[in-house]
Amino acid sequence: MLEKARYIVVEGPIGAGKTSFAHRLAQRLDADLMLEQPQLNPFLDRFYDNMDRWALATQISFLYQRHELLHRFASHPADRRVVSDFLIEKDPLFAGLTLSEDEERLYQKLYATLAPTSPAPDLVIYLQAQPDVLMDRVRKRGSGTERSITESYLASVSERYASFFHQYDRAPLFIVNAAVLNPIDHDDDFELLFERLKAMRSYREFFGYAQ
Repeated sequence: MLEKARYIVVEGPIGAGKTSFAHRLAQRLDADLMLEQPQLNPFLDRFYDNMDRWALATQISFLYQRHELLHRFASHPADRRVVSDFLIEKDPLFAGLTLSEDEERLYQKLYATLAPTSPAPDLVIYLQAQPDVLMDRVRKRGSGTERSITESYLASVSERYASFFHQYDRAPLFIVNAAVLNPIDHDDDFELLFERLKAMRSYREFFGYAQ
């Protein structure tokens, strides 16, 4: 399945390592990258300081950024593979967590306008881990933007990711227990995971152990 996949998405909650893994996978596959750019969201720092005040602006900014990236992807050369670190269908996951009822209704109208035109990936790789593991990794990378993140917020995000991907069926899904495997920092784990990806045959598979 990996061999034939032209558009691959790596997903997971904050701290799971999706962007770093997307970089490694793209390098191995000689693929192009299509990555979110949170540093270009002018509201993100303010959101982590005051979620109630800045949630809507932050959410809409990310939605438009993701939409624009996918719009440009439509003209990407057909002979070049692409690895991305976001799935636009998961965008409402954060909206349901942070927005008030009135704000979420407004957001859903925008989402319904922008998201239905998005292309389906050929393969989605979902990195999951427990909130305490995610929190530890967020602290270790020391991003100033993320210093205000709490473990309870990460737990809510992680739970919503799990619920979303439990029902996700738009593309083949490879679920990785990223608390057991660390394909970002450990070369052996990356090689093991890459070999399992190459051997994937089912529409949905789970890989959660290292040998």
